[in-house]
Amino acid sequence: QVQLVESGGGLVQAGGSLRLSCAVSGRRLNALNMGWFRQAPGKEREFVARITWSGGIITYAENVKGRFTISRENAKNTMYLQMNILKPDDTAVYYCAADSARTVGAAGTQASVYNYWGQGTQVTVSS
Repeated sequence: QVQLVESGGGLVQAGGSLRLSCAVSGRRLNALNMGWFRQAPGKEREFVARITWSGGIITYAENVKGRFTISRENAKNTMYLQMNILKPDDTAVYYCAADSARTVGAAGTQASVYNYWGQGTQVTVSS
């Protein structure tokens, strides 16, 4: 059973930075495609970024491209999301997710392909 635990959320002013971590247990990180999603109050969960098991494919949502960076450290079995130039619209609960089937292609941006989820970490950006 794969377990995911996010950390690193908090309150930050607009223009600031945060780094989220997702600690993975129960499976080696390099056997999983990984993703970050977020959900703001009253909105549907949306894709933020994903990285494939090999690290060879990285995809970002258009509204975070150039500001967020997804990475993975296999030796620590941990994935990260570095978030810079944060905006109030980035306020949401951020979730990490794992896809054990290692789905290929654009489907990797869909929440439905991820079969393991963390509990979420709150990110609040004040204006």
